[in-house]
Amino acid sequence: MDAGVMARLSEVVAFLDRELRTAEIPDYPGAHNGLQLQNQGGELTRVAAAVDASLEVIDEAVELGADLLIVHHGLFWQGVRMFTGPQYQKIKRAMDAGLAIYSSHIPLDVHPLYGNNALLAKSLGMEVTGTFMPWKGIELGLRANSAFDKLTELESLIEKKVGPVISSHVGEAEVGELGIITGGAGSEVEAAAAEGISTFITGEGPHWSFPLARELGLKVIHAGHYATETFGVREMAKVVGEKFGLEGVFIDRPTGL
Repeated sequence: MDAGVMARLSEVVAFLDRELRTAEIPDYPGAHNGLQLQNQGGELTRVAAAVDASLEVIDEAVELGADLLIVHHGLFWQGVRMFTGPQYQKIKRAMDAGLAIYSSHIPLDVHPLYGNNALLAKSLGMEVTGTFMPWKGIELGLRANSAFDKLTELESLIEKKVGPVISSHVGEAEVGELGIITGGAGSEVEAAAAEGISTFITGEGPHWSFPLARELGLKVIHAGHYATETFGVREMAKVVGEKFGLEGVFIDRPTGL
């Protein structure tokens, strides 16, 4: 795209909806996948991406001159809320600056090329062998093979590529059959074990899932909800930027969870 020529918001949204199968992939009620906020002019020059549509992320996107913000957790993640306080500030800040916001949750988790699961596996040099964890007509997780046989070796690689991990297993163990579901899938340890998964990589889980995993003999590696879900939005900023001739930028606001 020539310098000074803008992309149309409608064209970018149509591409994202089609590529991510936004209308087809089920999700949780608060996700509201797709274009959550349009901008007035409908033109784009710069796209930003982030995990969360938080006030500080929106502020930085505006400061960077972005016209479109692609996020994993959108404006309505906590359900319907009054437009008061921070929620009002987010909407007003974005609208005043002409910042459109597009959200993609599970569609971006499960995408075979751009998804969090697939890109996490790729970053760890894993071979994807299939899927698991059926939910509402889709499968949420990926099965994969690791180049490492020992759990400690795999944990060291994840810490190098993603960040600190918390493991449910103590001592040396074999990796065995690997399963990956990024984000907050730690509550699914029983389902993962039932599907023959030996080592389950996810972001975080509730307290009760930790002792349950040990009781089930399932080795769980918690690599951080935020950290495991930066892959998809970062990739979409790159993909959209390259396809439409836009400058793409990733806004990093880790939560530590």
